Amino acid sequence: MNTIEQRRQRLRDRFAQWTPRTLDEWLDESAAQYDSRPLVITDEVTLSYRDVAEQSRVIADALVALGVQPGDRVGMLMANYPEFVPFKFAIARTGAIGIPFNFLYRTEELGYVLEQSGCSVLLTMTGFGGLDYLQMLDTLAPGWESTPDLGQLRKVVVLSTDGREREGATTYSDLSTLGQQHAGASDGAPHSPDDVGDMLYTSGSTGSPKGVIVTHDAVLRTGYGSALTRAYDDGRRILFSLPCYHMFGYVEGILSAMMVGGAVILQTSFSAEGYLGGIERHRADDILCVPTMAVAMVECPTRDQYDVSSLSAILCGSAPAPIWLWEKVEELFGVSEIVTGYGMTECGGAMTLTRPEDDLILSSTTVGRPKAAGAAGQPGTDDLCVYATIDPITGEPLPPGETGELVSYGPTTMLGYWDKPAETAAALNDERILRSGDLGRVRPDGYLEVTGRSKELYKSGGELVMPKEVEDIVARLDEVSQVFAIGVVDDRWGEIGALVVVRSPGAQISAAQIIEHCKANLARFKVPKRVEFLDPQQLPTTPTGKIQKFRLVEMVSKPTEIEREETS
Repeated sequence: MNTIEQRRQRLRDRFAQWTPRTLDEWLDESAAQYDSRPLVITDEVTLSYRDVAEQSRVIADALVALGVQPGDRVGMLMANYPEFVPFKFAIARTGAIGIPFNFLYRTEELGYVLEQSGCSVLLTMTGFGGLDYLQMLDTLAPGWESTPDLGQLRKVVVLSTDGREREGATTYSDLSTLGQQHAGASDGAPHSPDDVGDMLYTSGSTGSPKGVIVTHDAVLRTGYGSALTRAYDDGRRILFSLPCYHMFGYVEGILSAMMVGGAVILQTSFSAEGYLGGIERHRADDILCVPTMAVAMVECPTRDQYDVSSLSAILCGSAPAPIWLWEKVEELFGVSEIVTGYGMTECGGAMTLTRPEDDLILSSTTVGRPKAAGAAGQPGTDDLCVYATIDPITGEPLPPGETGELVSYGPTTMLGYWDKPAETAAALNDERILRSGDLGRVRPDGYLEVTGRSKELYKSGGELVMPKEVEDIVARLDEVSQVFAIGVVDDRWGEIGALVVVRSPGAQISAAQIIEHCKANLARFKVPKRVEFLDPQQLPTTPTGKIQKFRLVEMVSKPTEIEREETS
C-alpha cells in the first residue's frame, strides 16, 4: 500500500459511517478535537479552532439579538479576511442562510442580489480593490446606517478594511459587545443538516447571477470528498487567494481542511510573490489556483528566492491547462501531487478531480473522475456523484462514452435556485438529475472530458457548430495564444461564427490567415466569418478565471470597443 493510499485509508476509517451535521455542529466537533490548532492563518492574525468556535458563538448571539431567525438570509460582502470564517459559521449557528456575495459587484449588481435574495442583515467591508461599498449603499439605500430601505434589508454591519468609518453605523466590533450582552441567545436555534445553509450566487459565466441553495450536509460531504480524493494528511495547510464566496475557496479550502484538523492561509489578492512568500512564511502544504496563477508563479523572476520546500500539492481548476505547465510546476517547485477538477456551484462545487497519483497527462486531457466519497457519497457507489450524457437538444440519454451534455446526480446537488422556479425546472428534473450545460463525455475509465458548453452551440448555414472543435483547430497556430469561438447575430446570415483571438507575444497574424487555416481544416459551415483581436487583459473573466463568453458576444457586437477584422 503506497503512502497516498495509506492516507486515504485513515480518512475512510475515521468516516466509516457518514453522520450528517450542521456547519456549526461540525465546527464545534472540530474545536473539541483540535482545540488550539490553527484554523485561520494570515500575516496579521492566527485563529485557532477554539477561537473560531467561540467567536462564532458570540456573533451568533448578536445576530439573534438583531432579530435574525432560522431561514433568514444574512449576507457577507467580504474578501478573504479572517473575520469571514467565524461570521460564516455564526450565521449557520442561528439557523439562518449564509450568502457570501461576490465583492466585485458594482452598484446595480449589488442592488439586484440584495433584493433578489431577501437579505435581512449584511456584513460589508468599507472598501476593497478600488470599490467603495459605503458609496454603493448610499446610492441603493440612503440612510442605511440606521434604517436601510432596500428590499428586506434591515441592518448593515461594517468592517473597516480601508481605514474609514461611518458615523452611526454598527461595526463588527459592536457585534462582539452585543453578543456578550445577549450570551446564549442563539442556543437551541432550530436547524438541521438537511436545512439550507448556504445561498451561493453563480459567478455569471453564462448570464445573470442565480442564488444556488444547498444544505449544511451537502457542502460538508463535498469537503470530505476533496480530502479523501486528494488523500489529505493530518494538519494540511492550504494557501489561497481565491475568494471564499465561491465554492472553490469555501469548500476546497475551509471545509476540506477542517476534515483533517488543517488550516487555511488566507490572502486577499493574488500575486506570484504573495503566494511564494506565504508558502515560505506559513509552511503551506497545498495551494489552490487557476492556470493563469500557476503560469505567473512559474514565470516569476524571483521564485528562487523563496523556500517552498513545504509545498507538496496543488489544486488548479476553472480552466484546462497544457501539460508543459504541470511539468514546470513539478520541476521548479518539487510538487508531486498536481490535480485539476471540474464542477459547478449547482452540483456542490468541484465534483471531479484527477488523483494525486495520476500521470500528469490526465490533468491536461481530462478534468478527473468523480471524487471518492466513501460513506458520504452516492449510495451504492464510492463516488460523490454519478455522471452521464444526454442529447443537448432532445434531452434523451446517450449510450455510455458518447459525447453530449453532461448531467449528474448525487447527495450534494442543489435544492434549486432561490425564487427562480422556471430556471430550477430547466436545470433540475424530478429525479434530481442536474443538467450542466457543458458538453463532454465519460470515458470508460470514469474520467470526464469537457469539450464546451451546450449553450455556446451556434448555427452556421443551418448546421450546429461546436465551438471547441473550431478553437482546437485555431489553437494549433503558433501565433495564437488564446482563441474563443462564439455565435453572434448577423443582419445578413441571422447567426454566424466569430473568433476572439489573443495573439502570441510579437505575433502579427491576420484575420485572413486564420480564416484560411480554418478553411483548410474544417467543413465549410464551421469556418468562422469574423475574427476579433483582444489583448489578454481585455478578456472578460469571472473571479475564478473562467472566460465569460456571453460578454465576448456583447463585445463583438460593439465594434468600437475592440479591434475588428472581418472577412467575407
